[in-house]
Amino acid sequence: MLWEIKIISEDSAGDLRKNESFLKHLTSGSLTNKLLESALKGTPLLKMGNGNPKIMLTAGIHGNELAPQIAALMVVEKLKEMDLSGSVFIIPFSVPYATMNSSRRFKGFDMNRKASMVGSISNIIIENAKYLKIDSLADFHSTKPNSNPGVESIFCSKKPCQQSYEIAEHISKVVGSKIICHKIAGTLYHGALEDESNISGIPAVTCEVVSHNHKVDPGSHERSYLQMMAYLNYFDVINL
Repeated sequence: MLWEIKIISEDSAGDLRKNESFLKHLTSGSLTNKLLESALKGTPLLKMGNGNPKIMLTAGIHGNELAPQIAALMVVEKLKEMDLSGSVFIIPFSVPYATMNSSRRFKGFDMNRKASMVGSISNIIIENAKYLKIDSLADFHSTKPNSNPGVESIFCSKKPCQQSYEIAEHISKVVGSKIICHKIAGTLYHGALEDESNISGIPAVTCEVVSHNHKVDPGSHERSYLQMMAYLNYFDVINL
């Protein structure tokens, strides 16, 4: 399997091994270890495979949402054993410093409200997606019980990228997550990575699983993993 790691922001460097809740659920693997080492330098972007389509998967925009970050590493270890039909770009921890401290914010800001702010981590992700000519982006989160949305779900929109809804529909059919669809991207709030991606013409979804903040609730990382694999399957990068 062809792969390479580059650092897209040095500003966000952090030692994830200092987060005990994260470390407790970590499964060792060669690429996992390299990504943890890379996070000491900043936000790592892992490329796996080659050719088209080009798909991007991100987790950890909120550092206190641990389940999808664990799931992203599970996906990494699974994909390295597979022949991919295309390229998969994975950012398993978007803000390593925030994950190290199990913090929702970075430098006082919610990075999922700052994707339109030049120089923010989420904006840097968008700019990399544009530069790489990514065909689609999926951002993975966890939501605590009895919050908003508080249920396993997939956020999407129908305009300007109808494919956002179609991707959500596929993931929902495969894993059963609830679809939460908005007519137009960015109407609920401003600066979400998913919305800014759709506005930029890159079809995107946000997937949520249920897990308490700062923790990995039983089964939550496995559910996030299934969402990620269903997303990749939509583009026939992998077969389920």
